[in-house]
Amino acid sequence: MTGVELVTPARIAAAERALAPVIRRTPMLESRVLSERTGHEVRLKCENLQHTGSFKPRGAYNRMVQLTPEELRAGVVAASAGNHAQGVAWAARQLGVAATVFMPVGASLPKLVATRAYGATVHLRGNTVDEALSAAEEFAAETGSVLIHPFDHVDVVAGQATVGLEILDQFPDVGTVLVPTGGGGLIAGVAAAIRAERPGVRVVGVQAAQAAAWPASLAAGEPAAAESMSTMADGIAVGLPGRVPFAHVVEQVDDILTVSEDALSHALLLCMERAKVIVEPAGAAAVAALTDSTPHLDGPVCAILSGGNIDPLLLTHVITHGLRASGRYLAVRVRIPDRPGGLAGLLTVVGATGASVVDVVHARTADDLGLDEVEVLLTVETRGPRHRDEVLGAVDDAGFPVRVQR
Repeated sequence: MTGVELVTPARIAAAERALAPVIRRTPMLESRVLSERTGHEVRLKCENLQHTGSFKPRGAYNRMVQLTPEELRAGVVAASAGNHAQGVAWAARQLGVAATVFMPVGASLPKLVATRAYGATVHLRGNTVDEALSAAEEFAAETGSVLIHPFDHVDVVAGQATVGLEILDQFPDVGTVLVPTGGGGLIAGVAAAIRAERPGVRVVGVQAAQAAAWPASLAAGEPAAAESMSTMADGIAVGLPGRVPFAHVVEQVDDILTVSEDALSHALLLCMERAKVIVEPAGAAAVAALTDSTPHLDGPVCAILSGGNIDPLLLTHVITHGLRASGRYLAVRVRIPDRPGGLAGLLTVVGATGASVVDVVHARTADDLGLDEVEVLLTVETRGPRHRDEVLGAVDDAGFPVRVQR
């Protein structure tokens, strides 16, 4: 994109020096299950273990250390669903700077509490990050505070680029890097760092299919707003890519993929169970790409876990969603005779399959129920897709009308 400055290797090196005293060098974990599934060695770059639980402090701190003393005295302002908010608040505290943050009304309570705990003043505005960003821009214009954009600034991109440098150092043989992608700051930085040192490495972005602005933007040749957004992955639910990241993606990124909500929840569950790490849905997007589709992969693969800040209540729902998506959790509505022994007969059939009953709820008020019928909402744990199908087949063979709950 003409008129947009690209991040240079010198700028990335300067960011690395600035961040070295304060930023964690996050670990990289091998994933046997993903390696077996893809046929490539897969490692996970754990930015969920960074300060504040995401990669965001890298860009926020690097942007702020470039400010003049006068600008720092005026304070900083930011907008975010949570991770950038915490990154700015944390960086401001390191530098002794006043920070104001605008967050959407529906922001995760733990992210809101954490942002305030780092010392920022928080205002809730709008229903999306884009609406909160508009409020932050108005505040900056009125007060003289410096806006720390979540992704659309070269200093922010340079800070995020240090993730790419660490990947190359920790995993010299890497052939493909998968990056969760929202506004584009992380993928722009990672691509800039990798292209400068290892131009043959594939860099691939991953978006939630229900909040994917990048495919349309790339087709249009400029940032274009998404028509709608509805995803559990709030950390990458950005309606309009930044112009600075867009220029980098066009020049330096090989592909942008999208993944389903089922894939995101399944990936989050896989990270918990098999890698023993907790990530938020956005942070699991790169892993979702390895489980939901068959992306083109060159050589060993690094999947970035970009964040781990998840509301425990959402985690409960996502785990349930992930279990259902992976065939290990089944909820069905079954018609049974409304007489003694009717429920026992159904449970006997289910028990014989080896499934574990979690919950049973009776309903006698459905419009199409016969006088001698009752509907049962039955929830069971299964051992996987094949066992799930066995349970459904056994119930059907026993003569019970059954409907799977979605």
